[in-house]
Amino acid sequence: MTETAEQVVQRQVDAYNARDLERFVAAYHEDIEIYRMPAPQPTLSGKAALSAFYGSQRFNLPELNAQIVKRITLGNKVIDHERVRGIAEQPVEVAAVYEVTGGLIRKVWFFAPG
Repeated sequence: MTETAEQVVQRQVDAYNARDLERFVAAYHEDIEIYRMPAPQPTLSGKAALSAFYGSQRFNLPELNAQIVKRITLGNKVIDHERVRGIAEQPVEVAAVYEVTGGLIRKVWFFAPG
């Protein structure tokens, strides 16, 4: 049975919160592109770069946790308002737009206030 876009995104959120790098990276396409808006170019490209970044910069943080405040699903796009703890002194609010293609996350756009 094929996962919906929302199920794919939730699977990676669950892996993120468990700090399970292998399971987290498995939700992403080999050619993943991640953008931190308004940058026109990806800040991360490819599964190897994704794994290296999250392995060394996120999953080593003991308090890391992403809470989904609100979720909207439009076809193959999942838009999450996330409250992330553990990467800064105060929780970080972010909007993440995930594009799911062929059962894997192909592109992500992150928007942060300010």
